[in-house]
Amino acid sequence: MERPTWAPGEVDLERPSAARVYDYYLGGYHNLAVDREFAEQAMLAMPELPLIMRTNRAFLRRSVRHLVSQGIRQFLDLGSGIPTVGNVHEIAQGAAPESRVVYVDKDPVAVAHSQVMLEGNANAGVLLADMRDVESVLASDAVTQLINPAEPVGVLMFAVLHFVDSDRLARETVQAYLAAVPSGSYLVVSHGTHEKVGERGKEVERLYTKTDNPFFPRNQAQVRSLAEGLELVEPGVVYLPSWHPDSPEEVEDHPEKSSTYAMVALKP
Repeated sequence: MERPTWAPGEVDLERPSAARVYDYYLGGYHNLAVDREFAEQAMLAMPELPLIMRTNRAFLRRSVRHLVSQGIRQFLDLGSGIPTVGNVHEIAQGAAPESRVVYVDKDPVAVAHSQVMLEGNANAGVLLADMRDVESVLASDAVTQLINPAEPVGVLMFAVLHFVDSDRLARETVQAYLAAVPSGSYLVVSHGTHEKVGERGKEVERLYTKTDNPFFPRNQAQVRSLAEGLELVEPGVVYLPSWHPDSPEEVEDHPEKSSTYAMVALKP
């Protein structure tokens, strides 16, 4: 396979990437034939997958706007993925131009394109790192130059914790980041679940074992446990469309079709 000009040399062209599959679902073009083939297989099990990804993106926009309205001016986006229109810095800086954002991802394609997208933006940076290596992330130049640890931070984990295979490790990763930020900071999480979808969800889970990021869904109680010690913002842990929708039409009759929980929590 001929390597696309946008794919760094370390990218495996033979194995699907969860980040590139997500990009395909969102209508992006930073994906390969192997990613598109995988995505089409997954959609045979769950045809609503592209809608789920777009619904997650809408939650990103609403939650970032909410944090800005609460005075948050710096954001750490962990597992940020391949940039598309409506990224965190565009939402936050559109509402408050002084907002600062650091994107963190272990996918070199995501980081390479983030670097291009952020060129000339002094208040946004990107870091190639695994978010589970909390100490390295927090000690990086990108974070220390843009994030003031004395000011509240929006710690963002959109559609990433369901790629962490251990409940213990997922909780410890979240708690380590929250321990490093002051009171008044927020945690934002979206997390996949198989509740309500049964065997169809299990088939998608099996398919994701073929990618660079196997999928580990969690139930509502498990997602809630990730915010232990924090104060949940109403309405709590709910399906994506039900978290502060812009209009009643966004929720429809079956928000559980999103197969993803949304949660925003405040560090007291």
